[in-house]
Amino acid sequence: MSRRTEKAYVGWIRRFILVHDKRHPAEMGAPEVTEFLSSLAVQGAVAPATQNQALAALLFLYRRVLGQGLPWLDELVRAKRPRRLPVVLTRAEVQAVLEQLTGLPRLVATLLYGTGLRLLEGLQLRIKDLDFASRTIIVRAGKGNKDRVTVLPKALVAPLIDHLEATKDQHQADLRRGAGWVELPNRLGRKVPGAGRDWRWQWVVPATRTYWHAETGQRRRHHLHESVLQRAMTAAVRSSGITKRASCHTLRHAFATHLLEDAYDIRTIQQLLGHKDVRTTMIYTHVLLNQRGGIQSPADSLLKTPLLLPEPTAIPSAPSQPIAQLTAPSIDPDPNDRD
Repeated sequence: MSRRTEKAYVGWIRRFILVHDKRHPAEMGAPEVTEFLSSLAVQGAVAPATQNQALAALLFLYRRVLGQGLPWLDELVRAKRPRRLPVVLTRAEVQAVLEQLTGLPRLVATLLYGTGLRLLEGLQLRIKDLDFASRTIIVRAGKGNKDRVTVLPKALVAPLIDHLEATKDQHQADLRRGAGWVELPNRLGRKVPGAGRDWRWQWVVPATRTYWHAETGQRRRHHLHESVLQRAMTAAVRSSGITKRASCHTLRHAFATHLLEDAYDIRTIQQLLGHKDVRTTMIYTHVLLNQRGGIQSPADSLLKTPLLLPEPTAIPSAPSQPIAQLTAPSIDPDPNDRD
C-alpha cells in the first residue's frame, strides 16, 4: 500500500468513527457502514470514486485489521456517476500553453502531452523506465496496478538526456554527503539493500530538497510534488488566454484526441493510455466529432451571410427640469376609502 493510500484510508476510518460518536469499529458492522457510505452519496453528493475509496478503507479495516468479514451491503445507495466529456485542447492551444512554461515544468508538461501519462505516472518515472534506443517508456504499477508501454517522443530525447545529466550530477553530490536514497517499491530495499542509492532507481524528476526518513535513518529525495506542476499549468493556461478549464490531465486528453486525428487505431490508443475497457477510450471519438465540425448547424445553411444586428435605438433623454418644478401627479381619492 502506498503512503498516499494509507493516509486516505486513515482519514476515512477516522471519519467513520467520529460520525458514529467515537464507537469502536468492532462494535459496529454492516448497518453502520451502509449508513455512512449512503450518507456520502445522498447528503454529501460525493463522486463514485470517492465513495469507492471510503468503502475500500472500511473493508480494509474490518477484514485486514479487525479480522471481521462484512456481508454484502445490499442497502447501500451508490453515488451516481454523471457522463462527462473531457476537456481537450487543440494543437494550437497546447502549443500556446507550453510556450508559457519554462524549465522543468515545461519539460514535464511536454512529456505528459507527448506520452499520454497521468501526472503522477510522469512524476514517478525511474531512470530505468526510459528506453532511448526504442523510444519507449515503461509505466510501472499505473492505475489498477498495471504495467504498460507508451511512446517516448523523439523531440524529447535530447532535452531528457540533458536533464538526466544534470540530475545525475545532483545524485553524485547527494552520495558524497551521505544521502542519495530514494523510496523503493514492494520492500525491495530489504531484498537488495543498496538499491535505494542505485542510479537506475532514481527519479527522473527529483524534488529540489531532501528529507530525513526516520524509520530507516536515510537521507532521501522524493520525486517532484505534483502541486508544482499543477500551479504552473494553471498559471500557463491563464496567461495564454485560453478560457477552457484545462489542467495537467487535459494534456492526456489532448494526446488521445490528436492521435485519433492522425488516424491511429482506437485499440492502439487504448493500450497507450492503459484503459481497461475500450469504451473508456471511445469517449474521445465524440470529442473528435465535434472538433472536426462533422455536424453542420442548420443555422450555417440558413444564414449564408453573417448576421448583422440592428443598431440600438437611442433613447431620448428627458429634458432637464429644476427639482423645485417637479410636482407629484394628482391622485383622486377613492370614494370608498374612509377612515
